[in-house]
Amino acid sequence: MKPAIVILSTHAVPLAQRVAAAVGGEVHGLARRVEGVDVPFDDTGAHFGALYREGLPIVAVMASGAIIRLLAPHLADKHGEPPVVAVSEDGASVVPLLGGHHGANDLARAIAAALSAHAAISTAGDLRFGVALDDPPAGYRLANPQDARGVMADLVAGASVRLKGQAAWLEESRLPIDAGGAVTLTVTDAAKAPGQSELVYHPATLVFGMGCERGASAAEATALAEEALASAGLAPASLAAVVSLDLKADETAIHAVAAHFGVPARFFDAATLEAEAHRLENPSDIVFAEVGCHGVAEGAALAAVGPEGALIVPKRKTRAVTAAIGRAIAPLDAETIGRARGTLFIVGIGPGSDAWRSPEVSGMVEQSTDLVGYGLYIDLLGRLADGKVRHDFDLGAEELRVRHAMELASTGRTVALVCSGDAGIYAMATLAFELLDKAGGEAGLTDAARRIEIVVSPGISALQAAAARVGAPLGHDFCTISLSDLLTPWADIQRRVKAAAEGDFVIAFYNPVSKRRRTQLAHARDVLLRHRPADTPVVLATNLGREGETVRVVPLAELQIDDVDMLTVVIVGSSETRTVKTGDGRLWVYTPRGYAGKAGTAMESSS
Repeated sequence: MKPAIVILSTHAVPLAQRVAAAVGGEVHGLARRVEGVDVPFDDTGAHFGALYREGLPIVAVMASGAIIRLLAPHLADKHGEPPVVAVSEDGASVVPLLGGHHGANDLARAIAAALSAHAAISTAGDLRFGVALDDPPAGYRLANPQDARGVMADLVAGASVRLKGQAAWLEESRLPIDAGGAVTLTVTDAAKAPGQSELVYHPATLVFGMGCERGASAAEATALAEEALASAGLAPASLAAVVSLDLKADETAIHAVAAHFGVPARFFDAATLEAEAHRLENPSDIVFAEVGCHGVAEGAALAAVGPEGALIVPKRKTRAVTAAIGRAIAPLDAETIGRARGTLFIVGIGPGSDAWRSPEVSGMVEQSTDLVGYGLYIDLLGRLADGKVRHDFDLGAEELRVRHAMELASTGRTVALVCSGDAGIYAMATLAFELLDKAGGEAGLTDAARRIEIVVSPGISALQAAAARVGAPLGHDFCTISLSDLLTPWADIQRRVKAAAEGDFVIAFYNPVSKRRRTQLAHARDVLLRHRPADTPVVLATNLGREGETVRVVPLAELQIDDVDMLTVVIVGSSETRTVKTGDGRLWVYTPRGYAGKAGTAMESSS
């Protein structure tokens, strides 16, 4: 999550920008005082509360007392608080106020280094021993964090430490290590209940190797995994990953086990697993004939833990699932094991305005490693695209664009396929599923691309944005029709226009004209004039949510083709569509549904 660099005045902008650059954050500014920030806000207290509840790291360029008063109503569980850091307005001091052991101390150090400032770290463990016992480094999990405060108090009072197991971060600290210490710090991948004055750390040295039949039960796989751990006396908290063959990358059972233990699922190709054949305890010629390696569960576990690691739980099996456990000699970083399944986010960014982009879409773009799309659409993401690998395509290269995004995701990347408006309305989501539906061979995708995870997120469509700008023309039954005959025969388009006209639908026309195509909209206008009044309101909305936005309302009979371009959405009202002018002289368009004429009827909430 990007840290929020919060400021309340214009003179703090340069400092906030330096901090944002140092920590990869975004500048949030009070709208009535600050312009040109990434995220403007109107109510300081409400904004601080929202950031805190979302768990976003907060870096505020203001007095510590002010920050404390703003956040006081939201403070609760110490273990659940996000990092909160205060930076003095002269940039000389950086103070972690909350979440010191949840990232605030590290954040403060990074900011202080960038500003050549002083980081006022005040947590006792960091100052005296150079270590935070309740916040172990990556690769270790504390089994009993609730006991950390008492143990730290004993150490500050003078107790020494008995260290069981090995961990460089403890051995290299300033802790008073003594074989007879009253405080015990245990590092083990075994399941262990902590004793009195003991903290237990589980290193991420274990991996589950798993295989399964197509469509195996998630419950069956999870039960086998639990049983394998319990029978070997191993701690679930020491699991680094669940690993398997890449042919299993889209198996629900594998991902269910990974989600159950809160670890990533990672995958290897058959050649990598076959390289471990000489170390397998249960090689199988049948498995080799089917998938190209002599063992999936054991092979994946051994490939993950490396040549110095070992298989500590050989293959166990149920009807449809196999599992094995490997142990590495040091904590593992799951990101370096094999590859991820790969994810394709197909996102609709709306017409282009940041305010019209959903938080879900923004979150998906932030998670992505790569952005694929028409260059203009990626540009509209602004700073959200910073740090991402861009794959820009021209208009007209839709299939190439989607195929590239899917194949890129198949390499384990997290890819956002960026669409304007809504991804499923005349956009790329349908093409992705069409490619999935094609048979293999030259026309289809590679096998790996067919196994990626796909998530589609909606956006505000151009027809919704246009309607909102002028009122409520879509208040009753409506339809959309694309007038482009590049993919749809003109005869089919004519038939749909005639049917919509006869059905008296409000109609939103997409792709109304192009440089070479100037007659279709005129044809549609003439057909509609035979079925609805000449003064039927027509909405012409261009560049919605972007610079140069124009929205006009003209009578159907006066619709001129030269007033429309490819960036214009045309909404033609039904015979019931009306206009109304408010006291400020503004003209609004709406299509009544009959609520006002039906006494005692409440408006339906669905839409």
